[in-house]
Amino acid sequence: MAKQSRQTKQKGLIYDEITKIKTFFSAEDLHNRLHKNKKNENNNNKKNTSLGIATIYRSLNRFVKEGRLCSYVCNRRMLYSQHNRNHCHFICENCNKNVYFEIKSIDFLKNKIDGKICHFQVDLSGLCSDCLKKNQ
Repeated sequence: MAKQSRQTKQKGLIYDEITKIKTFFSAEDLHNRLHKNKKNENNNNKKNTSLGIATIYRSLNRFVKEGRLCSYVCNRRMLYSQHNRNHCHFICENCNKNVYFEIKSIDFLKNKIDGKICHFQVDLSGLCSDCLKKNQ
């Protein structure tokens, strides 16, 4: 039988803050937001030391396992989203320029997958137009 995760005040604070974020975020982004909010709440310069980065990472991993969050790897960093958003980008192999773009459908893959695609991540690499011009 799987171990039941208990709801703690810390997990509640973390998840409440996540629901306010409308874009992709990292654990460090969330950590900074939580500390800033706690600092503003207390109206002093003391930081909230009860929410360490390790606690945030553990909570994020738990939320991903529970299906409450989606995770993506971007620039070798883990990003999170509360929405099943698709995450796509092109990285230039020469100048490392990152360009984010949207793909609305990957219907052409439906016949290749035995199951349902909920969200996806696409990483493309090559040469950007600026670097192509320089190499001509």
